[in-house]
Amino acid sequence: MLRRLLAIVGLALSLSFAANCGKAMAAPVRILAFGDSLTAGYGLPEGDGFVPQLQMALQKMGREVSVINGGLSGDTTAGGLSRLDWMLADKPDMVILELGANDMLRGLPPAEARANLDAIIQRIRQSGAKLLLVGMLAARNMGEEYRQQFDAIYPDLAKQHNVPLYPFFLDGVAARPELNQADGLHPTEEGVAVIVEKILPAVTALLDAS
Repeated sequence: MLRRLLAIVGLALSLSFAANCGKAMAAPVRILAFGDSLTAGYGLPEGDGFVPQLQMALQKMGREVSVINGGLSGDTTAGGLSRLDWMLADKPDMVILELGANDMLRGLPPAEARANLDAIIQRIRQSGAKLLLVGMLAARNMGEEYRQQFDAIYPDLAKQHNVPLYPFFLDGVAARPELNQADGLHPTEEGVAVIVEKILPAVTALLDAS
């Protein structure tokens, strides 16, 4: 009887140990931050950009994540579409899609940006990754007609594809000189910290979504 009891206890301990090992060895959630210079951390020392600051913020919350820098300075929605399959080969669990600012700054047709983003969204969803669409707003000097067409891209696509939208990547940072580099376009380390703080609830909500 004692031998049988010891065997049962030993089995229970073995199962518990295996379960705990499985949890400890579980791979972190892979988040691809796919975008342009705003994602890449343009003008900032390594460790101060959006990707490392986001990863640090999530890890401080106890989240086991690995944030992949898929930012390419100067990239447009067309460029993003052309390199998307290569980035998805890393099989991210989640994608933060931030593209379109360079289309706007170059005055490219909003219809083209919309079509490119539409194709990017479809491919990401087909990959099985969760998606957070991050919006951009047109500069006021682009003209009212251009502004209306461009600004409508992101909410329209989010509704069309039923994906969550973070309306404006530079919320709380745009037009604040103390939070931007000398070019007035790219955030400083402090500006990135504001961006991360504001976008964090949207990121964690998507991580927790079934």
